[in-house]
Amino acid sequence: MNLNSVHNVFFVGIGGIGMSALARYFKSIGKNVSGYDKTSTEITKGLEEFGISVHFEDDIDKVDSAFLNSDETLIIYTPAIPKQHSELNYFMSHGFKVMKRSQILGLITENTFCLAVAGTHGKTTTTSILGHIMYACNVKLTAFLGGISENYNSNLILNGDEVSVVEADEFDRSFLTLSPNLACITSMDADHLDIYGDASELKRSFEDFSKKIKPNGKLFVKNGLPLKGITYGIEDDADYSIQNIKIENGSYIFDIKTPKTVLQNLKFNLPGRHNLSNALIAFAMASEFGCSYQQLSEALETYKGVKRRFTYHIKTDDLVFIDDYAHHPEEINAVHGAVREMYPDKKVLAIFQPHLYSRTRDFIDDFAKSLSQFDELLLLDIYPARELPIEGVTSTWLLNKIENPNKKLVNKSDLISEIHKSEAQAILTIGAGDIGEEVKHIKKELSSAS
Repeated sequence: MNLNSVHNVFFVGIGGIGMSALARYFKSIGKNVSGYDKTSTEITKGLEEFGISVHFEDDIDKVDSAFLNSDETLIIYTPAIPKQHSELNYFMSHGFKVMKRSQILGLITENTFCLAVAGTHGKTTTTSILGHIMYACNVKLTAFLGGISENYNSNLILNGDEVSVVEADEFDRSFLTLSPNLACITSMDADHLDIYGDASELKRSFEDFSKKIKPNGKLFVKNGLPLKGITYGIEDDADYSIQNIKIENGSYIFDIKTPKTVLQNLKFNLPGRHNLSNALIAFAMASEFGCSYQQLSEALETYKGVKRRFTYHIKTDDLVFIDDYAHHPEEINAVHGAVREMYPDKKVLAIFQPHLYSRTRDFIDDFAKSLSQFDELLLLDIYPARELPIEGVTSTWLLNKIENPNKKLVNKSDLISEIHKSEAQAILTIGAGDIGEEVKHIKKELSSAS
């Protein structure tokens, strides 16, 4: 399909983080862009400010007439949209070109030099670091991010069309539409078992992804994963390795051992060893691409992070309030490790909203173990996202498995009053659902109370 022949692009589910990046991209290259989503959010408001019209009612009559010309309009949808969606069904039954987001990403990137970041954890942060440090090296790139970069206040970094930097998403096997030149795999922990059935099938999909790399391309893998490639790791014998880690004023100072040399006293400002690992693989991929060590080292220090990835909202001597997107037990463990490393003397309150009934069911014991580590826990009801309830799978079931004397199931309406009862000096909001919408209320309340 020739995207140059497309005049109009309509998105069904435009408010998704990956979808909205594509919407911004098409608008930036001069296409007429519009879309539907079920609710207004900060993302959709940002799109509207960018000149993209969005409506929130599933009604074909709400679609601008310009987008009802099937010869000139491309329809892009996300698998999260329910099959009974009337607008999507209209487009499918009236001769429109209808494609998944992942297919479009494959088309956009196939004629570029593509760097793809895969893995069940760390994709968004790694991709945003990679996009940022290559942008700082003035690479002619377009980077599609799965989160809002703090450096650019966007999920799209646009500096040209010769190189593409993308997240290679394993959900729905989307990453198999890509053919990257350089790719990495950060992790292969079991997830999305509603799609894959079991962990072995998920592992097989990563093996299939590794075979999608173009001839003469390179695969980078976290040291210890069961795939062959250029390895990277923390304080180990990997091809690229971080050594001599120190913490100074909340930042990491460290050395990087490359296959060619040792670089000393680099600085990175994001907390957590998992983020150090993300920075290392971004550095390795960018250096193998051809960026200079000196420019990359300087760029790492200026990286600010991704919204909802260990994002500070309050940072004083007396109180720290951090928000994070973590929605898998391993991600919660990483957040816990980071906050303990940075604030070993502070009492920690975690507020967690489980995401998906199936994920809660599949990892119930691991969730219980990871959440038991915090000093206090407030647990919200499960955010269903694309799923219908599963009998017996509730936050009460999870709460009963958590071994923590300071735990409580709460409604969102009671969150503020419960937080005020706590004496914790470090407060975390964790989860991939709509808990992110509560952050501004919590921040305002805590700021006025301090």
